[in-house]
Amino acid sequence: MKWKKISLETTTEAEDLISAVLDEMGIEGVQIEDKIQLSDEDKKRMFIDILPELPPDDGVAELSFYVDPETDAEQLKSDLLENLEFYKDEYNLGSLKFEVSETEDKDWINNWKEFFHPFRCSENIVIKPTWCSADELPDIKDNDTIIELDPGTAFGTGAHETTKLCIEALSKYLKPGEKLLDVGCGSGILSIIGMKLGAEAALGIDVDDNASRTSVENAEINGIDAEYFCVNGDGSKAINNLISLKNGGIKYYTGNVLEDENICKMTGFDRFDVVVANILADIIIPLSSVTSKYMRKGALFISSGIINTKEEAVRKALLENNFEILEVIHMNDWVAFVARI
Repeated sequence: MKWKKISLETTTEAEDLISAVLDEMGIEGVQIEDKIQLSDEDKKRMFIDILPELPPDDGVAELSFYVDPETDAEQLKSDLLENLEFYKDEYNLGSLKFEVSETEDKDWINNWKEFFHPFRCSENIVIKPTWCSADELPDIKDNDTIIELDPGTAFGTGAHETTKLCIEALSKYLKPGEKLLDVGCGSGILSIIGMKLGAEAALGIDVDDNASRTSVENAEINGIDAEYFCVNGDGSKAINNLISLKNGGIKYYTGNVLEDENICKMTGFDRFDVVVANILADIIIPLSSVTSKYMRKGALFISSGIINTKEEAVRKALLENNFEILEVIHMNDWVAFVARI
């Protein structure tokens, strides 16, 4: 459906106040845009390699919110100004300039799908969105593996260079019968491809619960037995369930192997032949100090999601944590490492 968008200009000093007043008026989900610089804590929480460069903070903020199209915008403006009248001597409210517009009638959650089409992501692997027909597939060869995928809101369609680098490395190094750990599994694409390449079993983990659950669905679409595990207590029940990875299946769960001791126990030590992590350099660097405990002697660590400006920092971390770097693969501005413990 269409929505009416209302924006108003105010100050950074008053943005929280006006958000609270709007909430009291029954308007939720206020979007705030300002030029307040990021704190060190903000930067740590942002899962991106290249931080945005903000212009100097001029103290101006814009608040936007959406209401039903039949809402009387002038009356809403009048009510809001009346409520803010009580605070005008205490706060600098700024211009309070209003702007009203109407959104397009689009399904914003699914609109991206029109740009995701079947494509070949490696020599013998083709990615096919679940909503596309077989007629839309590129030229198929007899030895091609077709992976059906609906990433939903999880990361990983296979189209990005970082994922392609991982797929290239898995195709080259993963041997039939090996066990695979997919850290930051996203849509499940890498663990699914790992199984199609002959892995005996795989385990996927992500900090986003939506990603873990989406991965199960994608694995099952591709004819692979998959199961979601919920973390609880000390993880002992999960350990018993996960301790024997076999029968050609994938198990997925949600957690953080860098911070949660129970998650580390669930993952299991000295059991994986290949670990793949398509995340970010700033996560791979600390991950390289703990990954080896999940790996058998001689196992491989495939890491990607690394912007080329962070290549040397990742290299240094791998070497400092006793990895032998076997190969460094580049694709445009992105880098992947294949290392052995």
